[in-house]
Amino acid sequence: MGNAGGMDKNGLAEETFTAQTLAEALEGGARAEIWTGSWQETFALGRQMGESSRPGQVYALVGDLGVGKTVFTQGFASGLGIAGPVNSPTFTILQTYEDGRLPFYHFDVYRIQDVEEMDEIGYEDCFYGEGVCLVEWGNLIQEILPENSICVTIEKDLERGFDDRRILVGREPKGF
Repeated sequence: MGNAGGMDKNGLAEETFTAQTLAEALEGGARAEIWTGSWQETFALGRQMGESSRPGQVYALVGDLGVGKTVFTQGFASGLGIAGPVNSPTFTILQTYEDGRLPFYHFDVYRIQDVEEMDEIGYEDCFYGEGVCLVEWGNLIQEILPENSICVTIEKDLERGFDDRRILVGREPKGF
């Protein structure tokens, strides 16, 4: 995995760091641009973030169809110690895993028609509980995400290669 620093939208310098120091950097308000060159590297980044996650954290996962959100999520679950299969809960909206070191609430809100539907599934218990939440298509419900949510945006870069992904991670107001 490679990392690159640069300038953010406000003209402020972004820090360059490794995936292992990502959690500490996010606590300080930094943002990361991380490049992965294979699904295995994307999985490994997810695993490292899952290993460093803490109770009450909410991750908003953003990216087009087929960019690697599910692979990242499977790695994240692995980092929490979840051994069973992890798939996107596209039709059920929420899948709960309790066999890891923390409860893991995996949302896929792609099919949400109205943000009020989240009330029906009890999202607040998950967002503000003792587990960790990962919300695929988090940008679709950004108005209800906690202010301290961590945004993970995955983009493919076909000019660099079919398997190359640019992963942006940051803690901004609403993260988008």
